[in-house]
Amino acid sequence: MARKTLGGMSGIASTIARSGPQAAKDRPARSSAPALGALQGSLTAIREIDPALIDDWGPRDRMEGFTAVKSDDEGEGFDALVESIREGGQQVPILLRRAPTDGRFEVIYGRRRLAACRELGIKVKANVQDLDDDAALLAKGLENAARRNLSFYEKARFAAMIAAAGHDSKTARQVLGLSASGLSHLNKIIDNVPDDVGDQIGAAPKSGRPKWTALADAFAGQKITASAALGILAGFDASMGSDERLDQLLKEITRRGARPAQSRETTPVEGITVKSGKAALSVNISKAGTNAAFGKWLDDNIDQIIREQYRTFTAVNDAD
Repeated sequence: MARKTLGGMSGIASTIARSGPQAAKDRPARSSAPALGALQGSLTAIREIDPALIDDWGPRDRMEGFTAVKSDDEGEGFDALVESIREGGQQVPILLRRAPTDGRFEVIYGRRRLAACRELGIKVKANVQDLDDDAALLAKGLENAARRNLSFYEKARFAAMIAAAGHDSKTARQVLGLSASGLSHLNKIIDNVPDDVGDQIGAAPKSGRPKWTALADAFAGQKITASAALGILAGFDASMGSDERLDQLLKEITRRGARPAQSRETTPVEGITVKSGKAALSVNISKAGTNAAFGKWLDDNIDQIIREQYRTFTAVNDAD
């Protein structure tokens, strides 16, 4: 059976759209149903599937799994989800598609619910749909939009992974529900903030575009390097939440930028001036005055002096 294309997503997309805020004005409110209840009740009959038959698929929409730092409430939230399913059962099904391997499935969304069921050792309730990659991405993006709980940085990383998977910007905008300028804001973060730095910060769920843009600007303006940022982050307490890590990193970058330029000028011998700055060292040798002869001698021998001193330096310092 052919998988549905992005253009043929009317069943999933329209159902989610009908469950959105605008549609709520046109129908009685159902406070007991989650935002995606209409979607998951309308696609097909719910099946119970062994989690061992389910494989991961596609770009990750959350920082879980590719970040070194979890958000403040992430661990507690997952524990609460496990306990909720333990006590009341799984209320919201996940979405799967059939995998290329016969008898196996791929998870489109609902990874946390799947992980919770795995931990509990129970089958997971799921809808199984025939979806191609574009359709699956759209379903994932629309489900995220309905939940509205991806952080700004998670959206940026999700957009980058969509692009890395070969999808165009139009697909990324549709999946994330963004305008061209909105996607541009995300791309600025990805283009300038190194992934390993972002991994060490975490999802930062309470931090929006201004703070991440400030960090991107700092990297773009060479106010901080990846190695320096990682060094700063490594010094933070391990219990520090991701939002606080981002805040403290920005404060440290600002503090370092406010330091006066570290430069000095010395005159070890009359007629010889040494200027030491942040990025360079210069020596001014006068060939006139009291030490004119010494200045001329240095002019004739400076290359040899530097070569000898370099050999001495390298002999007592590792190549690293």
